[in-house]
Amino acid sequence: MSDAGASPFRVAVVGAGPSGFYAAEALLRSALPMRVDLLERLPVPYGLVRYGVAPDHPRLKQVTAVFDRIASMPGFRFVGGVELGADVSVDALLASYHAVILATGAPLGRPMGIPGEDLPGSHLASDFVGWYNGHPDQKDCHFDLSCERAVIVGQGNVSLDVARILLKSVDELRRTDIAAQALDALARSRVREVCIVGRRGPSDVRFSPKELHEIGALPSCDTLLDTADLRAESFAAPAGTDAEKAAAIAMLERLAGVRAANDKRCVLRFHLEPQGIEGAASIERIRFARPRGWPAGPESVELECGLVFSSIGRRSSSIEGVPYDEDRGTHANLNGRVVDGGKRVSGLYVCGWSKRGPQGTIGTNRPCSYETAEAVLADLPALAHRTPRAEHPLSGGRPAQYIGKYLDFQDWARIDAAEVARGAALGKPREKFVSLEHLYAAAREELPC
Repeated sequence: MSDAGASPFRVAVVGAGPSGFYAAEALLRSALPMRVDLLERLPVPYGLVRYGVAPDHPRLKQVTAVFDRIASMPGFRFVGGVELGADVSVDALLASYHAVILATGAPLGRPMGIPGEDLPGSHLASDFVGWYNGHPDQKDCHFDLSCERAVIVGQGNVSLDVARILLKSVDELRRTDIAAQALDALARSRVREVCIVGRRGPSDVRFSPKELHEIGALPSCDTLLDTADLRAESFAAPAGTDAEKAAAIAMLERLAGVRAANDKRCVLRFHLEPQGIEGAASIERIRFARPRGWPAGPESVELECGLVFSSIGRRSSSIEGVPYDEDRGTHANLNGRVVDGGKRVSGLYVCGWSKRGPQGTIGTNRPCSYETAEAVLADLPALAHRTPRAEHPLSGGRPAQYIGKYLDFQDWARIDAAEVARGAALGKPREKFVSLEHLYAAAREELPC
């Protein structure tokens, strides 16, 4: 099958985020004759680059130019509007391709699992991120920004993104691709203080120095630490700390000397374990406990607030027929090969966050996806006996909603052009369509009024 003119190997990659594109790139760069179909649930590509990167971080979104070059490689095909389980099953894909790579990410936010988390005003940070980025799944979310204090539980870069969007000047946000409904709500926001709370100390945070510097430099906003949370050893870097982590710890130590002088503030709190959210009709406060043996002060702390965001991580969604690791929130795998009880599942692979969990940057996905692609390429000679059926697995499935067909990369180009044109009229890089109806209408060049 590797001879010139031989029928190409067919591989399906499910999920058109960074890891999916990088997996396709690695496969198409191989010496083997190859066709790769990149299947995506939404009508549009790019995954968290489009719907996860904060709107005020446009440089990070420039990586889409790399993905566009991958999409132009011979043998590549994008198929948008394909929902795994509704339009096609994993078994059907395995019958239609020599190999299937799942690059479905980690779309589900993790709740804290504490009493009161179902009260109005309690949200997953991932839902807020999707909402301000115009994700169709979050277009109908409602966030009551009429309170003065919001609390974010979890100390990673997503928490800093959420805090920055809540505290940043709306005039600055107007020049980004933030979703229109989010911009309108933020213009009316009364939030003046955001507390970012963690269970451990400053030396354990997962903030990057760049993100810390950015929120510390917000005009008319102070970023500070509550000294009641600090101990003598709070800023001692653990042995083996890398340079970036050490820089973040040093930056936090400098912030410990900041005193509030502005109307808005971001307060970093430490050594607080969430115990419960309290309120009558909606959130009124969140209660925390100090760690056992805390040297001084009360054993519990209450913060009055009207908004609480859980930002303690994400996990992959389970897929019928695919082994799932409940503890890690990923698909069970060994170096990208899906395993069931330690035994490899023939022809099925995984990459990206659904392989290793939600960690790293956009670029971290490249070596991760390349490792999986190398496993596929190593296994393909043994999979050559599989004869993919001639009929495409989507041909008998239900048609994609609203349009009657699945979308290709040219359809996405029409959506892209329409969004950019809408944004130009408003002084923005783009104005996203936030509903599936409007996305499909733009693909047909039947734009909504």
